[in-house]
Amino acid sequence: MPLSANSVVVLDFETTGLSPNMGDRAIEIGAVKLVDGEVVDTFQQLMNPGFRVSTFIEGYTGISNQMLRSAPSCAEVMQQFATFVGASNLVAHNASFDKRFLDAEYAPLGIEYQGQFACSMLIARRLYQDAPTHKLGDLVRYKNIEHDGVFHRALADSEMTAKLWLLMLQDLQGKGVIEPDFSFMKKVSKTSKSALNALIRKQSMVISSRP
Repeated sequence: MPLSANSVVVLDFETTGLSPNMGDRAIEIGAVKLVDGEVVDTFQQLMNPGFRVSTFIEGYTGISNQMLRSAPSCAEVMQQFATFVGASNLVAHNASFDKRFLDAEYAPLGIEYQGQFACSMLIARRLYQDAPTHKLGDLVRYKNIEHDGVFHRALADSEMTAKLWLLMLQDLQGKGVIEPDFSFMKKVSKTSKSALNALIRKQSMVISSRP
């Protein structure tokens, strides 16, 4: 039975920089667990990367070195997060970024996740081709998604991404793709914009032909 796209964990990292290969670490993780399209749990935790973060990152995220000083270690938080995720599939906005950091923080602990990753930004680029940009904040405004004005904090961003994700599922439903599974959403993210309508038509015909 394919796993439904409306039962996922949506996550977001705040980090010390852009690349774990350059020594950057996670400093906050936020996540929203969706089951059958409903928020059933959330996860949020600061984590101490073991060194001071730059003034730029403090200003960008609002996360200060003082806040991080008393935070638990990355290893401790990642162990807790692995329990939270379980076998769920994962969603993030610009998922290649978050996947790199998740992999980097899991690797020393020997943790591997069982689910797959999908990128809400790549899917939004296909579904909302008229949006001014496909940054999370711009999509939230473009689609009139309710938000509290907080950006670049992990839980707030994951909550907005979760709302965007559910809205994309709803918009696909309006095109005849009822309850798309996770693998279909991944397929959308890899389909060219010009081929998207054909993919949606094909999927809606498959669904309508089911007994």
